[in-house]
Amino acid sequence: MADPVLKIDALEVLFPGFRGNVHAVNGVDLEVQPSEIVGLVGESGSAKSVTAMTALRLLPKGSYRQDAGKISLLGRDVAKMSERDMNHLRGGDVAMICQEPQTALNPTKSIGKQMLRVIELHSDLRGRAAKARAIELLQDMRINDAEEILTRYPFELSGGMRQRILIGMAFACAPKLLVADEPTTALDVTVQRQVLQLLHAKAHQTGASVLFISHDLAVISQFCDRIYVMYAGRVVETGPAQEVLGNPQHPYTAALIEALPEDADPGAPLTSIPGTVPNLVKPPRGCAFQPRCRHAHADCVIRPHLTPVGPDHQAACWLREETPQ
Repeated sequence: MADPVLKIDALEVLFPGFRGNVHAVNGVDLEVQPSEIVGLVGESGSAKSVTAMTALRLLPKGSYRQDAGKISLLGRDVAKMSERDMNHLRGGDVAMICQEPQTALNPTKSIGKQMLRVIELHSDLRGRAAKARAIELLQDMRINDAEEILTRYPFELSGGMRQRILIGMAFACAPKLLVADEPTTALDVTVQRQVLQLLHAKAHQTGASVLFISHDLAVISQFCDRIYVMYAGRVVETGPAQEVLGNPQHPYTAALIEALPEDADPGAPLTSIPGTVPNLVKPPRGCAFQPRCRHAHADCVIRPHLTPVGPDHQAACWLREETPQ
């Protein structure tokens, strides 16, 4: 197997605060292989975005502390890279699509100026060649009148159009890794499906790896090869997407699936997970999901580790025993 494009080992991240340190990421291991689409799923506050932004060194300096762990990005140790090297890597070999395109795009500059800046900064294309590349990218995103769209400003376009432009910009320099952080949350269902199809097709066409962050299991199931389920800063289950979602082995994963509105009977109350995510200023002992888990028992006061429960499938739960391979 080729070396992963992203490898995170035992990552621990905290945010200092006046009420104490928030232990946001607590021993996360994660890998993304070449040409693989990996999902990172969990409730808000699970530290999905913090994990990804730490890997790309996008968190503001001084706002956090990495207490442990190693991050390897395209075979390079992120901690040892200079800011200049990181800036060169981001936007070129590594790209990111943010959740809200309205804030990701500069409202004071035209789409053309923003796209050309990315293309000229991370490639050898200039002038007309760069503009031709920008038009090509917009056409790949099935945007009509691409040349005219380059003259528009973000506020003149719909949310779906802005998100397609961000995807086009992300692929401008043929990235090896694309981090997509909730890229369709702000879109309606029809536009969401179109944007996901374009993103999926473009990733396969270029061979780019994708780390897809979402709280939407339905989207994850359609889009990803493997998934990591996060809760309270930890990975609680991981494996092939269809295996994890079809045969969940952690109570939290099962509860997320049960809460899907698509599976609810018409007129019946929607299922929800009782309680809330724990306060990570004082992380709970043992399994963090214990207070909300209907299967909790005495052993749960000791923190479980990821254990094999099937081929390439692991779960961190005392209810599961190691499955012979």
